[in-house]
Amino acid sequence: MSSLEDFNARLVECRACPRLVEWRERVATEKRAAFANEDYWGRPVPSFGDPAATTLVVGLAPAAHGANRTGRMFTGDRSGDWLFASLHRTGFANQATSTDRGDGLELTGLWITAMNHCAPPANKPTTEEQATCRTWLEEEFNTLLGQVRTVVCLGGLAWNATLRLLSDRGLDVPRPRPRFGHLAEVEIGPVTVVGSYHPSQQNTFTGRLTEPMLDAVFDRARALSSALG
Repeated sequence: MSSLEDFNARLVECRACPRLVEWRERVATEKRAAFANEDYWGRPVPSFGDPAATTLVVGLAPAAHGANRTGRMFTGDRSGDWLFASLHRTGFANQATSTDRGDGLELTGLWITAMNHCAPPANKPTTEEQATCRTWLEEEFNTLLGQVRTVVCLGGLAWNATLRLLSDRGLDVPRPRPRFGHLAEVEIGPVTVVGSYHPSQQNTFTGRLTEPMLDAVFDRARALSSALG
């Protein structure tokens, strides 16, 4: 078993946050009417992608009826529809859709993780829950950082968490700490961190994030990983 496979195998058994355990399991039992006949995953959602990735994507947390249902990051919700369509257009994914774990989706050169691996009520993990799940993200960074060249942060919370992790590893994060923004970019040690608005409906429905804007992030990530490889 590879280190990442071992990581995911241990991760999906985590029950460290009582509120999140109760919520994810209740959602998996009560279900949404549209998915009433489906078996929900209802556990921590493992990371996903190419184990040899040079680009890492950090999201916030699984959606209650998206990844908490399907068991794969960003799979089965509107955010994932936008994300995987962009990854397909920019050459990181073999197809533009992501509906379930058996749909044939494969990623090349890219690995997807999140700050929190359990679906939180109202999509808002508490500060304590973020801190608890941080240990998983730290381990994942330690495993991947030797090969990853670009980190794409979906949203400001992911941006701040990534900068903190890199700082804690003793890397030279600029002071004052760089502010998050779409296509914000900062080189820290062996990696370049790139910011992107999260492909949530709040951003995509309002036009704050467009398809060309999201594609620009992943085109930039590919260029950076190639240049630094």
